[in-house]
Amino acid sequence: MKRILAALALAALAVPACAEVVVIVNPKNPAASMSPEQVAQVFLGRSNSFPGGGGAATPLDQKEGAAVRDEFYAKVADKSAGQVKAYWAKQMFSGNGSPPRELGSSADVKRAVAADPTAIGYVEKSALDSTVKGVLTVP
Repeated sequence: MKRILAALALAALAVPACAEVVVIVNPKNPAASMSPEQVAQVFLGRSNSFPGGGGAATPLDQKEGAAVRDEFYAKVADKSAGQVKAYWAKQMFSGNGSPPRELGSSADVKRAVAADPTAIGYVEKSALDSTVKGVLTVP
């Protein structure tokens, strides 16, 4: 019985923590909110503008392998890290676009979004502050 309890405890520790992810834009951006579908369209290169005539949208990704990136694509685009990588490989090979620029951390994404009215990115909810505006929270 003790072995079973120990195994269950170890399994619980091995499950990655799921944090809320917030899609962010510059505070000057007129977009008040976005749907997961709208965000996915921008991050998958299917749209290059904010909805409702909000202007050009420049997506900024977290670095490959970051837990927040995997969480974002799973929840917003319903794609695994491998599927996202394969999608962009196919798009680039066929000349249909290139993936969003990758930044090293949530702090880097937040700083870049705060400095660029066209930028859109995502961070952990705990990183959200008044330098950026949240337009979508995905639990």
